[in-house]
Amino acid sequence: MRARIEMIWFLIFIIFLLSCSRRRVITQKIEKEKIKAQLEKLAPVNLTCDLSSLSPEKVQVIKLLIKASKHIDDIFLMQVYERNLDILRELEENKDGDEKVYLEYFNIMFGPWDRLNSNKPFINSDPKPPGANFYPQDMTKEEFENWIKNNPDERKQFENEFTMIRRKGKKLIAVPYSKYFKNKLHQVSDLLREAAGITTNSSLKNYLYSRAKSLLSNDYYKSDLDWLNLSGDIEIVIGPYEVYEDNLFGYKAAFESFVCVVDHEESEKLLKIGTYINQLENNLPIPDKYKNFNRGSLSPIKVVNEIFNAGDAKAGIQTTAFNLPNDERVREAKGSKKVLLKNVMKAKFEKCWIPIVNRVLSKEDLKRVSFDGYFNHTLMHEISHGLGPGNIIVNNRKTTVSKELKELYPVIEECKADVLSIYNALFLINNNVLPRKLEKTLFPTYLGGMFRSIRFGIEEAHGGAVAIQMNYLLDKGAFLIGKNGRFSVVDWKVKTAVRDLAREILLIQARGDYNGAKRFINKYCNIRAQVRSALNKLKGIPIDIRPIFPIEKEIM
Repeated sequence: MRARIEMIWFLIFIIFLLSCSRRRVITQKIEKEKIKAQLEKLAPVNLTCDLSSLSPEKVQVIKLLIKASKHIDDIFLMQVYERNLDILRELEENKDGDEKVYLEYFNIMFGPWDRLNSNKPFINSDPKPPGANFYPQDMTKEEFENWIKNNPDERKQFENEFTMIRRKGKKLIAVPYSKYFKNKLHQVSDLLREAAGITTNSSLKNYLYSRAKSLLSNDYYKSDLDWLNLSGDIEIVIGPYEVYEDNLFGYKAAFESFVCVVDHEESEKLLKIGTYINQLENNLPIPDKYKNFNRGSLSPIKVVNEIFNAGDAKAGIQTTAFNLPNDERVREAKGSKKVLLKNVMKAKFEKCWIPIVNRVLSKEDLKRVSFDGYFNHTLMHEISHGLGPGNIIVNNRKTTVSKELKELYPVIEECKADVLSIYNALFLINNNVLPRKLEKTLFPTYLGGMFRSIRFGIEEAHGGAVAIQMNYLLDKGAFLIGKNGRFSVVDWKVKTAVRDLAREILLIQARGDYNGAKRFINKYCNIRAQVRSALNKLKGIPIDIRPIFPIEKEIM
């Protein structure tokens, strides 16, 4: 009996030790006041829209899609860092009082690193792995490249957007997302199927069923095609798309979700622009041999109101629009869709954009800034993502721009889309597709927006891309800095400068020129003293918004 009691106490002691070891995930935190100061840089905004015109069936479908999306948050957490779930569990156990500020910021950043501050850790001291959790934490670029060199038959799976690279003994292996995230993806798939069984919208039903299947098969081609055909009041995209989280190679796609309600009136206004894709491609300032006329002609443009997002779409800085899918096979077969998040854009314009331009632009240019200029710049940015080189040939090998530029691709691609947004808008204005009056507001709004994006940090793709544009246009005399430190635009020089910059970027992409991209980024991706001085004037202005989704409470 005594021996039995001793064994019980021994087991209790072991359980206690294991419990203690679990709680030691977090070893240090930065001061609470610093976290609170960072939170103040994100203006809280309720993102919603009027659902009263939707039928009970559609509202029920939306709620199921939000339930599915909440699982995407968990998957993305696992993609960002191998210890994220452990850290989250410990934060949730200690969220009383002021301690909850760490949990709040962790949930915004999807990890212990501050996306607003060059990914510096605010919990523990470990630097963020450049390859996130897509690769083994101790794996180097050289090890990955040597493995492919020695095992060329495995290149396709190792560079595949939808695989996790793991160690198996002394080997590296590629594990499909469908297998690695099996349990979570089954939950998402079941909810999509449930929503598909309810909706009477045939296009939505097709997409939800095919996407549910894709999540379990790891083949997203068919469901991406079905998404392009989606019509009706509900706009939903859910799955792995953007590769920006992978800063090691830029290969691996992160899971995200957008649940939105379509603004049909605004969408109708933009239908004509979608018919000019081939003309825009033909007008690119590069030789014809580099132009991509093989992409599909379908280019739907939708204006929506976001009511929920998840995963990569929610982390840190909020996106105002997106252009998907990224699969070049789908783009060549059919095209791509541009989706503009109107309520997100309005919130950013009011909370961030206007306060910023009031401090950095000249009085003359300040008068020309408008939401219309911002909206159209964002629209053309997304359209421009679908233009230019995609599938290319390098050294007689078929490849893609993203595969060749690797971790440099995100900043080069964002730079391309930004500068082409101005170049293409001018083309449409000259062809009477966009109103002539837009030109007057386009340039100063473009300049003002640069200061907002640079504040994200030049290590982030969008911020780095804008730093390149800012410095390039300053060197060309397209932007001037007055004695008072305020910035102004020289309209005719902007036209020339954006054409020249677009040509340089597009040729880097067309040639798959990794070294050229690196030289270009090293030259222009920096913050100069006068720009930094202007940025210092922006203290107290929110960097971005912090979305709050009221509908989420209804399904908890």
